[in-house]
Amino acid sequence: MSTFTLEDGDRALRAAVHRRLLASDGAEALVHAAPGVLRDRIGALLALEDPLLPVERRERLVAAVFDDVVGLGALEPLLLDPTIDEIMVNGSGRCFVERAGELEAVPLQLDDAGILRLAERILAPLALRLDRSAPMVDARLPDGSRLHAVIPPLAIDGPCLTIRRFGARTLGLDAFGVTAGAEEYIRALVLRGANIVISGGTGSGKTTLLNALTGLLETRLRIVTIEETAELRLPQPHVVRLEARPANAEGFGAVTVRDLVRAALRMRPDRLVVGEVRAAEALDLIQALNTGHDGSLSTIHANTPLDALRRLSTLALFGGTGLPHDAICEQLRSSVDIVIQVARGGNGRRVVTSVVEVDASDGPLAVRPLLARRGGALEVVGRAERAARTGRVS
Repeated sequence: MSTFTLEDGDRALRAAVHRRLLASDGAEALVHAAPGVLRDRIGALLALEDPLLPVERRERLVAAVFDDVVGLGALEPLLLDPTIDEIMVNGSGRCFVERAGELEAVPLQLDDAGILRLAERILAPLALRLDRSAPMVDARLPDGSRLHAVIPPLAIDGPCLTIRRFGARTLGLDAFGVTAGAEEYIRALVLRGANIVISGGTGSGKTTLLNALTGLLETRLRIVTIEETAELRLPQPHVVRLEARPANAEGFGAVTVRDLVRAALRMRPDRLVVGEVRAAEALDLIQALNTGHDGSLSTIHANTPLDALRRLSTLALFGGTGLPHDAICEQLRSSVDIVIQVARGGNGRRVVTSVVEVDASDGPLAVRPLLARRGGALEVVGRAERAARTGRVS
């Protein structure tokens, strides 16, 4: 694993070996060769540059150059660290990571040109563009992590990268402070086909909780997932994963989440999972839930469950059908059963703060509590027992 604190002489040596490697005969084949072959070649070039290198420095430099050639250079050790949830590069030499909900600065020997090279290395295989005419882009790394890049002129202080990591292990509901009794209740709602929306702020754990809930679904079901950037990892065998596509460099070829929601309805899904509702696809989702697609799940940015319903109704207006807001709210009341609110506490821990049922009666949008956090524990309240017995809340 390369280091972030190479001395000036080591950084110069690293750059020199990297240049010699790329300029040597068969450089392209070496990049795609077995790791051991490439490491041996880097070691040989290091010996030519400085035959008296101590073993420890030599190994450190071999790892650093290896990361430069086939990995993501100075970012590679961060991506290999399983304790890191998010990596934030704020221009030359400024980097922060999030561990267990806490932000910390890390030294990063990477200038603006190096940041741009890393972004281009990620984007090149995806045929995505990042330049002054297209200075912002989203992409997915091979391990499923999500990259967001912004460069000047939008990013005033230099190119910025944000990488959201997704661990190989799916977290359970207990990771959100859900007690055994509350977990059984939520599990019953999922298995009995309640339409569930997960609400929360940025970084509150909505997608992680969605992953946990979809993991509860039966293996016999056909599940279709729709995401702007694929993040969900479902263990079931019968899963169809759909991912939106941005426009190409000429501005053509975009496939939106709304397009995919419509396409998914023709694919006979037993469960429809929409990673996040943020635009006109809200209308198509609401209509899908009203046409027999029970047991569907989605997420939305909102501070409270009621705010989540109001935002869904507002986004549905962007569908362009001319439906009045009252008609959309009526459909919303009959389609969404449950809203689960998730938040990140001051200690960085993500928790489920409440579970509510949507009031299906006429009138303004309203919710009733089923589970609420009291004294640090998520407890069953109100009409939850009856809702659990009947399966579909009312």
